[in-house]
Amino acid sequence: MSPDHPPGLDLDRLRVLLDRERPGLVTGPLSGRLIEGGRSNLTYAVSDGAARWVVRRPPLGHVLATAHDMRREHRVISALHPTDVPVPRPVLLCEDEQVLGAPFYVMEFVEGTPFRTAEQLAPLGPERTRAAVLNLVDTLVGLHAVDPAEAGLADFGRPDGFLDRQLRRWAKQLDASRNRDLAGIDELHATLGRELPRSPAPTVVHGDYRLDNVLIGGEDDEIRAILDWEMSTLGDPLTDLGLLAMYSSPLGMPDSPVSTTAQAPGHPAPAELIERYATRSGRDVSGVAWYTAFAWFKLAVILEGIHYRYTLGQTVGRGFDRIGDLVPVFIEHGLTTLQKG
Repeated sequence: MSPDHPPGLDLDRLRVLLDRERPGLVTGPLSGRLIEGGRSNLTYAVSDGAARWVVRRPPLGHVLATAHDMRREHRVISALHPTDVPVPRPVLLCEDEQVLGAPFYVMEFVEGTPFRTAEQLAPLGPERTRAAVLNLVDTLVGLHAVDPAEAGLADFGRPDGFLDRQLRRWAKQLDASRNRDLAGIDELHATLGRELPRSPAPTVVHGDYRLDNVLIGGEDDEIRAILDWEMSTLGDPLTDLGLLAMYSSPLGMPDSPVSTTAQAPGHPAPAELIERYATRSGRDVSGVAWYTAFAWFKLAVILEGIHYRYTLGQTVGRGFDRIGDLVPVFIEHGLTTLQKG
């Protein structure tokens, strides 16, 4: 860990805050480093030489609305920590922008690995990979079993009209990034709108549930923590399942900048994951094709936004030059999923 102050993290001010709000927590000089991998909010590992914590804050130059994300993330992990859902223990929320220049929160550091590629999963072997992914489904069932009211999250979202709002939101995102013809994407959006399903009872929804947003560790490759709650809300639980099914569909592109874990030997097929979720949750998943197609649409829009920013020179880094080629693939998968039902 570098003793230098990473951008966006003033360790001296953080130490003053922790000493005031959590006396005795920190026992030595703080050091910190930026944890790579996040797409939006910044994540830092901080240590005093004896213990470690994680700091989450908005991106540098954040807009005011992003401050809500910090309260939201801290609130949901605080509510879920007493349950069986594995989340890091929250330490504190700081909304005083004088400390780090933006609202932020501190949570415990959890040992574990977020698997993003088939290559990273390979050392586990087929049996352990299969078990880890099935455990991912079981953990999702556990999340969706939490009673929002009992957890203090009854007002965490607006479940009524959830799917319609989601579809409109991502269509608006698409319009903001249009700078080329994308065959089929308007057809995909229109078909999703015509076939909008009726949602089951609302649950806490993670919003971005996949293998590289959890930490796996221990002798049994258990899920030790679910991370990245910035898109969480109360809504339709099958949106999480559809997204997981989408990420579990191999793209056949080993060098893809998007997660390739589905191509790892032993990774269960989407149909098995869906069936396991249905059996363990008791929910009707007969309409899951819509949710999976919506996940393809949503990711196509996200990737097109990244591609658009790349063409403007606003996004740099490894893999961004290939993002644009992925978008038509996601659109085609979405259309095919709806056609097959």
